[in-house]
Formats: sequence, structure tokens, C-alpha cells
Amino acid sequence: MAFVSTRRTSLVLSLLLASATALHAAAPAKYCRFRIGETDAYGIVENDKVRQLNGDLFGEWEKTDKTFPLKEVQLLVPSRPTQVLAMAGNYRSHLGDDETVTTVTTVTTLRTSNATKNTTAESNTIVESKEPGKLPAKYAIPQPFFKSPSCLVPHEAEIVIPKDATSVHYEGELVIVIGKRAKDVPKSAALDYVLGVTCGIDVSERVWQTNDIQWWRAKSSDTFGPVGPCIASGIDYGNLHLQTRVNGEVKQKDSTSQFIHDISAVVSAISRNITLQPGDLIFTGTPGTTSELKPGDTVEVEIEGIGVLRNKVVAEH
Repeated sequence: MAFVSTRRTSLVLSLLLASATALHAAAPAKYCRFRIGETDAYGIVENDKVRQLNGDLFGEWEKTDKTFPLKEVQLLVPSRPTQVLAMAGNYRSHLGDDETVTTVTTVTTLRTSNATKNTTAESNTIVESKEPGKLPAKYAIPQPFFKSPSCLVPHEAEIVIPKDATSVHYEGELVIVIGKRAKDVPKSAALDYVLGVTCGIDVSERVWQTNDIQWWRAKSSDTFGPVGPCIASGIDYGNLHLQTRVNGEVKQKDSTSQFIHDISAVVSAISRNITLQPGDLIFTGTPGTTSELKPGDTVEVEIEGIGVLRNKVVAEH
């Protein structure tokens, strides 16, 4: 009887410990990656200070007794991802939900005979129309694309406009930070694989985006991926206010509750084809409209529960 009682007590203690661990994991927290002197480390933000962590934020770690004023440390890109993905068209407001958009594309093929030198022309016209409130068929599933990890820069770093760029735009976005290896993750469990979220700017060169076969330079030129300032964990990622400002003027304003595909859907869909690794980043798409940046501008993306990501725009020398 005593043996049974001991087993029951042990089971109760195990359940209590598991519950405490789950509550601890779900508790709101802000993490950052920072540099102080010659040391790069992960930390947990405590008001206006950062407490250094020992270990791996994406594995086992513990708090240390080392704290530094936030204003005295250099904030780095919050993680070191192996992959960076970004969602295309994930807000109805960015797809022009209040207007009918008709796109007419005509392709003319010229064929010249080497023997007769005669030239014939064949034209093919495609008309695509999107009506208000109607989601284009291709956006019925998440549509991610790749950004290069080399484009990432942290809070307060400069966005550099390349010399040969024509029209560079901001796109303020919420960015998912993957917490552990994710493959074939069901939507119902997807949030278990998310460490937290941060702010991001998907800088985009519109002429290259339109004319190039791939978006490699339009979306991934050096400095085209500011992220930070920290990773917010344990908050309601699906109901956060987002605001983008240029030189203090509000340019974008929306809520992550307006996603076409929420975070769970995005992580689940991507993991079916691509294995996500700890620290990988997923930009979740931008709301509304965007406009051109010029040297001297300051872009700020502020997201509820995370903070403000701020970057100045300069011209390439």
C-alpha cells in the first residue's frame, strides 16, 4: 500500500513539474542576441537591461548573473538562420482588396526563317481579373519565397540602396522564429515549433522584382533584410498591431489577425516540403501598400509586444 502511495505521489509530482515547465515555456519573454566587447551572446531582456544566458537559446540554457544596460550593448540579428523564407500576398489589403484589378499580358513571338528570311508573328494575350473580396486562386495556399540569410542586418543597421537600383520599397512584417527542427508538422501542433516572433523589413527593388526571372536580388541584396530588435515569445502572435513609419509618418497599419494564412498554417505548409531548422526565419507578408525609399530616410517597424525595429537608408558608395 505504501508502495502504491509512493508511486501516486511521484506521479503527482511529475505532473506538477510538467505543468510548471509548460507554464514557464508559455510565459511571455523577450530574447535577444547581443555583442558586448568581444563577446557575442544570447540574453533575456529585463526592462532596460539584458541578462546574459549560458548555453543555446534553441537548446539548453540558463540565466547568468551578468546583466548589461540595453543601451550599452550592440543588438545583433536575433538568430543565425540556415534559411530565410518570406510570404508573398498574405494580407488581403496588400492584394488590393478594395479594388478590381485587371492584368492584361500580351506575349508576341517572332519567328524568322533562315532560308526565306520571312518573319511571322504570333501573339498570345492573357487577361487576369481580381475582384474585391475574392482571393486569387494561387493565394489559396501559402506562397513563400526565399531570401538569402546574407541579406540580414540588425536593429539600427543601415539599409543600403544599390547603385543600379531604381525603385526600392519597404515592407514592414512580422517574422516567425523557428524554435526546433520542423518536418511534416500538422497545423494543430505548429506553434510548438515556434520560439517567438520579431520585426522585419522585407526590402524590395520593384523593377528587379518585376523584370528578373527570379527575385534573388530584388529581395536578397545585401542589407535587404533588417530584423529585430528582439524575439518575443509567449504572446498572441495572431493578434498583434503592426505599424510601419518612414521619417515618423505612418505608412502601414494593420493587425496580424488579418493574415490570409496564419502562423500555424504557414509553418505547417512549409514544413511539408522543407525541413525547418532552429533559428530559421519566416517573414509573414506585408499589409497595405508600400512606397519608395530614398537615402536619408529612417524606417521603423513597430509591432505590439515586440518593440521597434529602426533602420536608416543610405546610398551605396
